Amino acid sequence: MKSSSASSVRAGADEQLLIQVLTPALQSPLLTLARRIADAGCNLAEARVATIGTEISLMLLATGAWDALAKLESALTKLARDESLRLVHYRTRPRENSSHLLPYLVEVVAADRPGIVARIVEFFSQHEISVEQLNSTHYQAMQTGAEMFQAQFTIGIPSEIHIAALRDDFLELCDGLNLDAIMDPVKF
Repeated sequence: MKSSSASSVRAGADEQLLIQVLTPALQSPLLTLARRIADAGCNLAEARVATIGTEISLMLLATGAWDALAKLESALTKLARDESLRLVHYRTRPRENSSHLLPYLVEVVAADRPGIVARIVEFFSQHEISVEQLNSTHYQAMQTGAEMFQAQFTIGIPSEIHIAALRDDFLELCDGLNLDAIMDPVKF
């Protein structure tokens, strides 16, 4: 009886499969992947889609019972035979509770030059702050034609860090690098 109840608990517990795909933007497999996930009896729990250059990047998190994920893995293996796709998938676990991290949004704008992201990430790393999300781009300013850089970081600040002192240190770094920046709590 015990093994039967243990297997029923396992069958009812959702497991996770992370799927990453790179492909030419004109051939986006988003619909195909969403259908394969649903057809396997899994749920599309999270999705990130970005067009970068002429390529599209998809990161999908499918959840479901172990047997449904096995069915999905088989379907993905067949889909990966398409030479225009770079597809990777693997099992993962739910993220541990990070309630001790305070979510903050950092926005940076500056004249574009090499090393800006590296220097900002280095600052966060030195302070044991996790970068949860990062979106960056460069663009040409409409008014002047100057090459510009813009980035948005969502970071997780450990609750024991003094926020005002951290903000002062970060803004001092940005002033030294001639970056315009803000650091505000995420309000949603």
